Amino acid sequence: MRSGGLSGGFVSARARADFDTAYDRGMRALPEPDRHWDVRTGFGSARVYRFGSGDGPPLVLLPGRAGTVVMWEPNLRALAARAPVYAVDLIGEPGRSEQTAPIRSGADQASWLADVLSELDLPGVHLVGYSFGGWLAANLAVRRPERLASLTVLDPVQTFARFPAALIVRSALTVVPGIRGRARESFLRWMSGDADAAAAGSDDPVVRVIDEGMRTYRIALPTPTLLTGTQLRRLHLPVLALIAGRSVIHDAGRAADRARRLLPHARVEVWPSATHAIAGEFPDDVSTRILTFLDDLEAAP
Repeated sequence: MRSGGLSGGFVSARARADFDTAYDRGMRALPEPDRHWDVRTGFGSARVYRFGSGDGPPLVLLPGRAGTVVMWEPNLRALAARAPVYAVDLIGEPGRSEQTAPIRSGADQASWLADVLSELDLPGVHLVGYSFGGWLAANLAVRRPERLASLTVLDPVQTFARFPAALIVRSALTVVPGIRGRARESFLRWMSGDADAAAAGSDDPVVRVIDEGMRTYRIALPTPTLLTGTQLRRLHLPVLALIAGRSVIHDAGRAADRARRLLPHARVEVWPSATHAIAGEFPDDVSTRILTFLDDLEAAP
């Protein structure tokens, strides 16, 4: 986890080519997008794909770190069957977005994402974020909520509880020359709670894209800061928060308690057997829970 000040990018042309191979393979695992855009913002261009059709309020999906749009493979078909889905590759992360200016703060993160929604003219958005994307979604909701209809966060980092020290140490080791390859594999196994994840996941397009992204791209983004009580208390959108009981990115109980205290009308659920890989471990259940939440909102008077 690095502080902002420079723009992120691939470490070499060869690294970019290796990542592109994994990315293209991952995209083939997804349904064919109806359209894509490279949306200009004050911090670079954001690659956005649209899946599905219909006239319902759009869903906008923000992936976890290095996940790209491919991270949504387990959930995308179910979500896109309901309404148009816009999936974003994050600026400053590996993917098809391109960072052109330093991102130094939460305000900067909210700015580029608000630019995307504005340029695509998407009002009444149901914003869904996973892990780091969950923090990005919540950060936008507390700073620039004008185009949002609801917020769903899946085990979000630095939103309801702080990173544990072990996460910071393990993350830092993934960029240390000489050990970063082994550290990266260990980190992914630890995050998923699966000792066999590296071996089993080598043919999984989602795991492969994340691994290649961590290997080939140097991120230059500020570490997300914990959202304050004041910020969360002024969040008046409907909120669904799914927190993994076995997550390593925060203390699940503390995260849920703080979310319920500061967002008394939010739907906050702890899934006891889930790890941070909750959306991939329980794809049908997670997709159904999101869709039920949205159906309930539409049915409300």
